[in-house]
Amino acid sequence: MKNLIANTVDFVKEKLEGAEAGHDWFHIERVWKLSKKIAQYEDCNQIVVELSALLHDIADPKFHNGDETIALHVSREFLESQNVSEEIIEKVLFIIKNISFKNRAEAPKVIPIELKIVQDADRIDAIGAIGVARTFNFGGFKNNPMFDPEVKPNLDMSKEEYKKSKGTTINHFYEKLLLLKDMMNTEKGKKIAEERHQFMLLFLDQFYKEWNVD
Repeated sequence: MKNLIANTVDFVKEKLEGAEAGHDWFHIERVWKLSKKIAQYEDCNQIVVELSALLHDIADPKFHNGDETIALHVSREFLESQNVSEEIIEKVLFIIKNISFKNRAEAPKVIPIELKIVQDADRIDAIGAIGVARTFNFGGFKNNPMFDPEVKPNLDMSKEEYKKSKGTTINHFYEKLLLLKDMMNTEKGKKIAEERHQFMLLFLDQFYKEWNVD
């Protein structure tokens, strides 16, 4: 297992070299560490958790014209090259396919614990201080406005609307980030998310005070 994980780490680092800073190797590393931390409290397949955490953003659709199949092809090809069993490969690909916030309406109602763990870890990395930093980094990458008091959050977007959204970075807090706390699957995930959620509320309060020169 050690060699497989080490090889996967090397593969992901190479594939994500030069990636946008919110979806780079360091994001993967944090999700991997969070997944292992949460997994300690759950009865799960450790190898599925770690491989899924490491490969979950190997080809994020938002950087590949919305194509959600590339990550599955790249991950399968790599795992087959490592002689990983078909059973494990299928479980990892299932997690990659169903982890995303935008795909939540399409995901099965009953999901395996391994997906619950990695999904919690990925969503936790989208909130708190890291979440604030990643959100503004991506907003800058897309050249979206930070905030516009005249543009209200859209809380009822379809998957396609969400993918094409050009809204403000502050609106993204209401359209996604502030919703994540109540979408956690595991007890450990819920505890970590609560602290980070509170930080985001403090940040927004301070942001509005400074925006309005209060």
